[in-house]
Amino acid sequence: MTERSDVPASPERPSDRELSRRRWLAAMAAAGAALPVLSSAACKPSDQTAGAPTPATGPRGTPSDPDLIHPRIWWDKQLTRAELGTLAALTDTIIPEDETSPSASAVGVPDYIDEWASAPYDWAREGIVKIRKGLTWLDEESGRRFGKPFAEIDQSERNLIADDICYLPRARPEHQEAARFFDMIRDLTATGFYTTEAGMRDLGYVGNVPLDRFDGPPREVLERLGLV
Repeated sequence: MTERSDVPASPERPSDRELSRRRWLAAMAAAGAALPVLSSAACKPSDQTAGAPTPATGPRGTPSDPDLIHPRIWWDKQLTRAELGTLAALTDTIIPEDETSPSASAVGVPDYIDEWASAPYDWAREGIVKIRKGLTWLDEESGRRFGKPFAEIDQSERNLIADDICYLPRARPEHQEAARFFDMIRDLTATGFYTTEAGMRDLGYVGNVPLDRFDGPPREVLERLGLV
């Protein structure tokens, strides 16, 4: 997808001259990592009574007693092979392979989105409808413009379609729904990619790494803070 230098900068959206698309997505992912982790009670199936605690019943690894050390998916994934192919082409348009990192599809982002959208919760049921409608729109729009499904056109042609829907405030009226779909997939792609090892390396994240020793902050930093 080509850069959008014509979009004015705002406090909420840095200009593309300052941040590349990948750096912008990385900044979004880093900001998201600072949010508190949701408790399992926030992800109850839709048939649970609102506000009621989830009973700790059932074997380890079920929704009521999840095994966070050895998690497993207890629902069937819903997207078809053709839909996953279109989704992979879109996620790779959002985060393509470059000289430092693999593409989004290479680290399993389409599978992650499929798992997210297939979950038996109300938000996921709404999400998979939007995703399927968006993927259908991509293939129909690609067929109208280039005579082939989105996964079969080349990257420059995908970019032309993506440029029309990548920024909702500037999308034409007929592209508004597709732009909202693109917003959803961009957020899910960034979340999926930047929580993999490859994505964390791309962010420069060095946490969760054992150290032989820790000498504390450098003295010049402590002096600057007035702590020595």
